[in-house]
Amino acid sequence: MVMLTGPRQVGKTTTARAAAGDHRYMTWDRQSDRMALTKGADAVARLLDLATVTAVRPTVIFDELHKYAKWKGLLKGFFDVYGDQARILVTGSARLGFFRRGGDSLMGRYFLYRMHPLSVAELGRSDVPAAEVRPPLETRPEALEQLLAMGGFPEPFTRDSPRFYNRWRRLRAEQLFREDLRDLTHTHEVGQVEVLAELLARQVGQLANYSSLAADANIAVDTVRRWIATLESLFYCYRVRPWFRNVPKSLRKQPKVFLWDWSLVADAGARRENLVASHLLKAVHGWTDLGLGDYDLFHLRDKTKREVDFLVTRAGKPWFLAEVKSAGKRDLNPNLEYFQRMTGARHAFQVAFDLPYADVDLFSRTTPCRVPALTFLSQLL
Repeated sequence: MVMLTGPRQVGKTTTARAAAGDHRYMTWDRQSDRMALTKGADAVARLLDLATVTAVRPTVIFDELHKYAKWKGLLKGFFDVYGDQARILVTGSARLGFFRRGGDSLMGRYFLYRMHPLSVAELGRSDVPAAEVRPPLETRPEALEQLLAMGGFPEPFTRDSPRFYNRWRRLRAEQLFREDLRDLTHTHEVGQVEVLAELLARQVGQLANYSSLAADANIAVDTVRRWIATLESLFYCYRVRPWFRNVPKSLRKQPKVFLWDWSLVADAGARRENLVASHLLKAVHGWTDLGLGDYDLFHLRDKTKREVDFLVTRAGKPWFLAEVKSAGKRDLNPNLEYFQRMTGARHAFQVAFDLPYADVDLFSRTTPCRVPALTFLSQLL
């Protein structure tokens, strides 16, 4: 099976139905489908008429199935009995792995793919890469500004209308906090979780201070940790952990928190950093899901306050550093050279948003350098 997961309204269902061709679609949000799903795998197979042989094996799409408490058992039974009669694609807007608690394991029966908002590279091409980094591809500066302003979710981005975006943002927040949070996690303090979410949006790119967040939200520190994990499971935010191997006096525990929808970040500099973080997360998730290797994303900071925004690892070893700046005329951050020497990373980039596109393979450079954001982001996923 294929499991496709990602934030609400990122385009999972549209993409799945377009890619599947001849398919049978069932969603937990439709009452007639819900009745069949609760009756078990055999009832689903009868409804989909899988007993009839067709020239092409149909694709069955189960949408938002994780909302059903017994979804794992249903999928396991359906796959084991009818897996040779249909291809199975499961989509969900909550992190499917987060709900692997109890019941039968699906291990060995599926591949998990994570779908992200639109990226600079995706605006120019949609091919599946054969290697991690691609040749640079020119993108209009206006497209990057549009991504910054409207976010990477397809509908507000393609409409490019502030009025539509404002309505869409309010509706999505209501669905996230009033429906998903309550129904999927059984969290009752919805208002306080919204307060914590707003505090996280204001502190994007900063070290997460759980004690400070707890004081501001008037909750316990353990509650802050639990609710941030819940917000991560619902694709509201994600944490970037510190890298500390081979780095003297490095921080070991404090992560940075970023949002899946960077357009919610009010501060311009923090929003740019969040956009780059999301592009890097999309890249490491995509490269890993496509089987190119094992990749991860970290930040770097030591107790003397030397820091670099991001470090990407490949096979558990530092690969490249990235520092985000709004202006290209800023001096090269000396911490890039220091942390490159400490970690042994091959590349070190200072990504500037106001530099014009350059048709250069940035990954041919091994010394710290200032690079255009348009070029750097176009070489990722």
